[in-house]
Amino acid sequence: MQSFRQYRKFRKQVQQQFGRHREHGEKSPIQEQDSANARSRPQSSSWLSSSSESSLPRSEKDHNREEVDLEKAESRQSSSSSDVDPDGFRGKFSAIDPGCEGEDQAPGPSDEARELRHDLKNGSPAPEDEYLTKITTQTTRRSAGTALGRSLTGIQARDRRTNEGGDGKIFVVGYEGEKDPLNPHNWSYRRRISATMLIASIGFVVGFASAIDASILQPAAAEFGVSEVVEALATGLYLIGFGVGALFAGPFSETIGRNPIYIITLTLYMVFVMASGLAPNIGAQLVFRFLAGFFGSTPLTCAGGSISDLWSPMERVFAFPVFANAAFTGPVLGPVIGGFIAQSTVVSWRWTEWTTLIMSGLVLGLVVLFQPETYPPILLKWKAKHMRDIIGDDRFVSEIEIRGDPLLQRLKVALYRPFLLTVREPIIILVALYLTVIYIVLFTFLDGYDYIFGEIHGTSPGITGLCFLGIVLGLFGASALVPLIYSWAKRDLRKIQEQGGTRLPPEFRLWFAMLGGAPAIPISLFWMGWTSYSWISIWSPLGASVLFGYGILCVFISSYQYIIDSYEMYAASALVSVTLIRYVVAGAMTVVGIPFYKNMGVHWTLTIMGCISALLVPVPYLFFVYGKQIRKHSKYAVAKE
Repeated sequence: MQSFRQYRKFRKQVQQQFGRHREHGEKSPIQEQDSANARSRPQSSSWLSSSSESSLPRSEKDHNREEVDLEKAESRQSSSSSDVDPDGFRGKFSAIDPGCEGEDQAPGPSDEARELRHDLKNGSPAPEDEYLTKITTQTTRRSAGTALGRSLTGIQARDRRTNEGGDGKIFVVGYEGEKDPLNPHNWSYRRRISATMLIASIGFVVGFASAIDASILQPAAAEFGVSEVVEALATGLYLIGFGVGALFAGPFSETIGRNPIYIITLTLYMVFVMASGLAPNIGAQLVFRFLAGFFGSTPLTCAGGSISDLWSPMERVFAFPVFANAAFTGPVLGPVIGGFIAQSTVVSWRWTEWTTLIMSGLVLGLVVLFQPETYPPILLKWKAKHMRDIIGDDRFVSEIEIRGDPLLQRLKVALYRPFLLTVREPIIILVALYLTVIYIVLFTFLDGYDYIFGEIHGTSPGITGLCFLGIVLGLFGASALVPLIYSWAKRDLRKIQEQGGTRLPPEFRLWFAMLGGAPAIPISLFWMGWTSYSWISIWSPLGASVLFGYGILCVFISSYQYIIDSYEMYAASALVSVTLIRYVVAGAMTVVGIPFYKNMGVHWTLTIMGCISALLVPVPYLFFVYGKQIRKHSKYAVAKE
């Protein structure tokens, strides 16, 4: 709905840009160059069309065509003297001759042409050049489109490449400039913030669905007649589906746009959430949970791309934490609501699925009604379509319409490149390992909190779920770093620009993790593990959970943004690799979590996890010092700042 309205509004904006060019008489690149060389020479208009010519009086039309013949004679004369024709006759008169489709228009007439025109007007015979008798002087709609394509700002005229099919000239549509209002980076703050909040809400609901089922293991297992470990597979398979689904998100979103992916996959995700709530046995529930995770991962995977569509690298310093907060808050708030559903005698455990379905439906409705399309190639495709309709020339195209690789080829690349990057890139290997450990700890907490707070401190399922709010508080605490780091970013960028640079190094993104985020994770785990005793206040492990929430969000923000800035055009594949590894491993570990806490005990389980996470604390600091050297030796990473 919103995309349809946006598409229609887009046409009006394109018409306005088109009108501005007509009003100001925009000049082609060659005309601008000739204007600089001969300021006194009048420029010919590039906006001549068959319709505008037909509206002139006959005498004026004849005069125009006479000038065309004279200018072509000039071109013929200069061409024959040089025996070459790069941007010669065909290049200068493509706006007149339909056979010369892609070149620029002629500049103003030279002195020789003026003398020839004067002789003709005074009745002198025309030069004996048989080529003049073959000149076509009628302007066609296609040739007028050629002139227009060369004069419009943001249009690149070039030959078709072999992998693009066909031949001849095309006009590749782009933005008019850095301030083009059609570019999502130039939308109003209000519009971009609302779009970002909707994207964050998508991340919230699919994350919420991943964790809420962990709260109802006992009643669900009892109804299906299985153990709690088997029922834990409902959470584990959802996470594994998340990882697998991430492989397919990028190619589809890069073909049909972000919004169709959000709407279609969110709808399918809701269908399988509903099916999970209606599942008659454990087998059906596990299959439906996997499929719900598979389709739920797609909008979450595309969300990072949408953030990049809307915000510049500098603005992502404060925009990305909004999305990251929501992505982590969902899994943490799921047990809060699920715990009270589990202990309720009024509603069934299946209300975990109905609650998820209701929340997802509200988000889907908001996305359909208010979320604009943000993917630049799709927006430029719309612009090209409108320009073809307005101008009547089918050579106006966008890059996405002429690229040679089909969807199946992009899917093939999307399936193997993440594994290739994982094997070859040390940055991706370490970041994937780091986030995998964090997600293992986070999702084993879904079962572990029953032991940490339920068994040791005797809390009910509902109160145990409320204990996850400590992590939420820590997540919001990490967001307090945003103003500080944003001010540092502006300061450092100003210094870099004074030295001739244009962008911050990717290592700047590591500040979130280095400002206590990385050390906070093992400290919080040791703190929680060594103070989880019945004779120590419950507020002690709750305080540790706040520090844990702070640490995981800081590391997540740094990791994601560091990969995006380090790999740029390969960032999507790199993020898919990280997503696949952490969700598949974390999904498998949720099944191990129950026996791990039960057999090892809370103290040793958290101590082991704390030791593993402590080994990874130096990672952001090492990248900060040696990241540039690592990127120089990489085939895929950005080496220059």
